[in-house]
Amino acid sequence: MQEHLVEIVKDQKNQLAIILRSNYTNEGIKFFTPTEYSQQLAYMQRPKGYTILPHVHNAVKRDVYFTKEVLYIKSGKVRVDFYSENKVYLESRLLFGGDIILLAFGGHGFEMVEASEIIEIKQGPYAGEHDKTRFETVKKQFISLK
Repeated sequence: MQEHLVEIVKDQKNQLAIILRSNYTNEGIKFFTPTEYSQQLAYMQRPKGYTILPHVHNAVKRDVYFTKEVLYIKSGKVRVDFYSENKVYLESRLLFGGDIILLAFGGHGFEMVEASEIIEIKQGPYAGEHDKTRFETVKKQFISLK
């Protein structure tokens, strides 16, 4: 695996995020998430003529306790700030057009470093303000880019 093109952000307890850089490539299919995650992230490269058989998804009861979201940075430059479950700032990373991030655990906040387009994918139904607890962002002088 191209280590610098797949970044795992962790704290002492949890995997906070998986960042898949835009220039990642690999043959076949590669899953980056543990099987127990309620949101899965995979990369596929298939040759011309490869087929995926038509299919429907079966009704399978799943218990989802925490929202996991995937962001596709369509364009721009975005700083993502990572926080522990206790709302303590940990570190930041820059995301660029074409990058994908799966946010799994902990807290997170964003600043648009450049005008950006972002596509968000997460479980529903969306619970509005009941879905999250907001808190103060890290002060600029404490930002640590990795």
